[in-house]
Amino acid sequence: MYEKTFPNKRFKHTLEFLNKHISTAETVLDLGVENPFSKIMKVEGYSVKNTTGEDLDLDQSVFSTEKQDVVTAFEIFEHLLNPFTILSEIKSDKLFISIPMRLWFSPAYRSKTDMWDRHYHEFEDWQLDWLLEKTGWKIIDREKWTNPVNKIGIRPLLRRFTNRYYIVYAERIK
Repeated sequence: MYEKTFPNKRFKHTLEFLNKHISTAETVLDLGVENPFSKIMKVEGYSVKNTTGEDLDLDQSVFSTEKQDVVTAFEIFEHLLNPFTILSEIKSDKLFISIPMRLWFSPAYRSKTDMWDRHYHEFEDWQLDWLLEKTGWKIIDREKWTNPVNKIGIRPLLRRFTNRYYIVYAERIK
């Protein structure tokens, strides 16, 4: 039996935001391989297809072969070198993007062991908004939230009131 308990605040906010704007009758292309949140979407009744691990910076053919109602890109754009081209190539009319926001008191995340687990971009909200506008998207709704951690120190204190995540629902301008 599935219970609505989430490993973190981000999943709870993301699901509430998604449910606010689309129905489970709409098909979803989730950028990135299957992940804990795409599994949650499926359990919640969404018809979700994930990309297969192709390098979206180099290969956007999935947007020609997969015409879904909605594209989701939760916590993926910060890993990509070329979000402009990807956003331009999406054929769906609805788009959800969430990103970790750039924090002035912390450097961009970079795993020392996994070359793919690095943030090339950590956007400020206005940067993502501008990127969406320049690639033909109109923002319908947006939210931000904090990500407190249970540690002692200046950075953990700042995380209690500094927004860390930004989510956007946008529609293609016709």
